Amino acid sequence: MTPARPEPVDAAEAFVRERFPRCRWAILSGSVITAARTPGSDLDIVLMQDGGTAHRESLRFRGWPVELFAQTEGHLRHFLDQDLTARRPSLHRMIATGRILRDTDDEGAATQRDCAEVLAAGPRPFSAEELDRQRYGVTDLLDDARSAVDPAERLVIGSTLWRATATLFLDVRGHWRGEGKWLWRELRDCDPGWAARWLAARDDVDSACVIAEEVLTASGGPLFDGFRQDAPPLGG
Repeated sequence: MTPARPEPVDAAEAFVRERFPRCRWAILSGSVITAARTPGSDLDIVLMQDGGTAHRESLRFRGWPVELFAQTEGHLRHFLDQDLTARRPSLHRMIATGRILRDTDDEGAATQRDCAEVLAAGPRPFSAEELDRQRYGVTDLLDDARSAVDPAERLVIGSTLWRATATLFLDVRGHWRGEGKWLWRELRDCDPGWAARWLAARDDVDSACVIAEEVLTASGGPLFDGFRQDAPPLGG
């Protein structure tokens, strides 16, 4: 008989104690510590090392799948900055909403507060150039979906349009973006009614086109004629 695995917090604390006994702080995050926990939930552990190299590692520990995000100070700042640039605060959320397993001099708690403040503030303002790129991309997909003759191609284009429309919707609303399940969660958090309409259009290209046109109108209208994007300068 397979022995019962320990509770997630107990397993995470034992993992940190055995694998990273000198880490400065460690946080357990993810659905495993919420009501959304499923049989497939894993232990998402973010920790700050005292030395060592930053790395991500997937492994198993005492019956649990573990996703480890081992950080150094420099790499943590780098990855948090990447989150902000991409407007997808994955690491911020892991830290802000997690449970502290170990903390030295309240450094982990301070990091957690900083990440929570960033989440609450929302993403940086969207520039006109960035918005134009988004509008152009959705406009192009919308035109392709409407003019496609091959049913398979139209279905693939419609699926791409459906996702791109969701991202543009979040951008126009000044909301965080998401990927995978977090795309749905961000949409639902932003506007539950619109999120339900978007989800219902998943397998209906005509409905996806209608929603895309609505979002384009709200963001300044379709954009094709006059759109220009200069290439970055070549390095010397």
